[in-house]
Amino acid sequence: MAKASSDRNTIDLFGKSPGRPRTQPLTRKDQLKLNKRAQREKEKAQGLKRLELIVEQDIIDKLDELCELNGIKRAEWLTLQINKSLTKSKAIKSPKKSAKPVSTTISAE
Repeated sequence: MAKASSDRNTIDLFGKSPGRPRTQPLTRKDQLKLNKRAQREKEKAQGLKRLELIVEQDIIDKLDELCELNGIKRAEWLTLQINKSLTKSKAIKSPKKSAKPVSTTISAE
């Protein structure tokens, strides 16, 4: 059966299948793999490192609540707490010396 060029009722028998053209030659699994690799390389270029923690679910819930209250992400909250704790421990280890000037008077006798 041949297709007439003027026939608009006959489905295109010899052309491409109907629908949106395929834009990505890779499968979804391969796309995700490439995107994840690119994300890791981007983080590495920014000087970031990945950290995996295994904690109980109730701790995660509390952490999420704290992050929501402060409007920040988990990683940001943990970074802030580590920095705060580090500066606090440095302050305890090195007590501040008094800034009072030491006066030395020489008496002339």
